[in-house]
Amino acid sequence: VPSASRPKKGLDIRESQQLGIYIDGVKKRAVNSYPSIEAVMEEGTENRTVGSTLMNATSSRAHTVITIEFKQVSTLAGGASGEKVSMINLVDLAGSEKAGQTGASGDRLKEGCAINKSLSALGNVIEKLADKATGKNKNIVIPYRDSKLTRLLQNALGGSSKTIMICAISPASSNYEETLSTLRYADRAKRIKNSATINENPQDKLIRQLREENLQLRNMIGVDPGSPGGGGGETDAAALEALSEKQKEIAALESMLQEMQRSFTD
Repeated sequence: VPSASRPKKGLDIRESQQLGIYIDGVKKRAVNSYPSIEAVMEEGTENRTVGSTLMNATSSRAHTVITIEFKQVSTLAGGASGEKVSMINLVDLAGSEKAGQTGASGDRLKEGCAINKSLSALGNVIEKLADKATGKNKNIVIPYRDSKLTRLLQNALGGSSKTIMICAISPASSNYEETLSTLRYADRAKRIKNSATINENPQDKLIRQLREENLQLRNMIGVDPGSPGGGGGETDAAALEALSEKQKEIAALESMLQEMQRSFTD
């Protein structure tokens, strides 16, 4: 969203069962190649807020978040379709500032205060997640709602995800405190333990797992997966019975799925 079109209070973050956590008012762009992804990222970079301070002529005055959504659609038996969704959040955090070093005043000073506040909220969330991962407090409440940044990145920080942080630090002695703070920040993030799982429809996942078990049973008793009756030597009665039960479960689940997907007009 161009800066001139944004409301003064900023865009609202909302949550729904269909979309999850999202920003109300932003536009999604369909892309089908790496060049098209780069073009959209360039457009987003042009819309970011920058300003001049004593330390940086093009200082970022806000955090930048670019979300790439990958969707894999597959066709299941019976004509039903299944989806797997993955989200990549590319986050460029604006650096913390000291007003005395940047010489900021007026709007630039307010922006710096807002940046420091959101970074503090993010650091607090990372610390709580790290404490939870190390077992210090299993029942701790993670304060995602303390800032828009942490709310937007809730799934990326503590959900089914993997997180990588790259830190930019300065070798100058005048930035010693900022460098040490950044390294501590990264060390806390490194202690977060998440378990990434495939995001797919639970019914599709169950049918896929049953199909895999069915195939394993066929292989165990020497039945050709392409033939309904067999033809691979002696078969075990118990294994055949288990195979038959699995096939019945798969058929029942597929029938249930087709009923759920049938429109009200049919």
